[in-house]
Amino acid sequence: MEQPLVVGVDGSDASLAALDWAVDEAVRHRRALRVVYASLWERYEGVAPPWTTDRPWGQVLADTIVGQAVERARRRAPALPVTSQVAGTDAASALLGEGRAAMALVVGSRGRSEAGDLLLGSVGLTVAARASCPVVVVRGDRFALEARHRKVLLGVGDHDVDSPAVRFAFQEAATREAELDVVRTWRRPAHDPLEHPLLRGETGVYLAELASETLDKALAAGVREYPGVRVRRSAVEGTAHRILTERSAAADLLVVGARRRDGLFGLQLGRVAHRALHHAACPVAVVPQWRPATEEGEAG
Repeated sequence: MEQPLVVGVDGSDASLAALDWAVDEAVRHRRALRVVYASLWERYEGVAPPWTTDRPWGQVLADTIVGQAVERARRRAPALPVTSQVAGTDAASALLGEGRAAMALVVGSRGRSEAGDLLLGSVGLTVAARASCPVVVVRGDRFALEARHRKVLLGVGDHDVDSPAVRFAFQEAATREAELDVVRTWRRPAHDPLEHPLLRGETGVYLAELASETLDKALAAGVREYPGVRVRRSAVEGTAHRILTERSAAADLLVVGARRRDGLFGLQLGRVAHRALHHAACPVAVVPQWRPATEEGEAG
């Protein structure tokens, strides 16, 4: 059985935008949609005795939110298979658990309980940093949410040779019949190592060529597997988080990798993914790539 697309809902406007995006994405990929709501109401209110008709307000709220979300999804795509789950735990734990058997997790950029000045809700950040499957944080204007740009943006890092992020981006571009805009950034060193014969007087040219070679290696397998995808490659001088954030204004989806380390706990996001989740102008897909705990270096 194919893995479903899982979306977290909480009744907020941001989660409704995520729900609509997830419905469209599930239809594109011909996957079932699973709607998940999490609440700790049982812990604090208890379960009403079976001989009473009274239901705790938390349960009523949970059932109402999920019921309305499922109905909204079915109105948007009547033929889409939709299931739902009300989990008696915190939202991040519920979604991380669902993610073990999901094609991807979809969440809104803010939740009902998030302060207005936060750029990204704590649930979205936690799920994106810990999930074992791709996580899409839905953000951006209507033009991006409705996939009108017909462009998927991919940031290529040092370890992205045929990586999960690259494969995910190619699959999205192929499914959407969109252009794949691939960016590899490079930066000049603070002080040119003049003793290096290849860099003497031509630092920029050398680094641009190196970035271009990295792009060729990263994309080779995807180009062979998806020959119909239009690919635009760019080796650009600058910081990855700034370049990708700027280019996201003309994209329907930004795809970045996040390198996970086995045996480590806490948030595992690199600088690029973290910045994109807070500032991108379109939905952001964070795709995990696992590595041994003994390997050095920072994700993203």
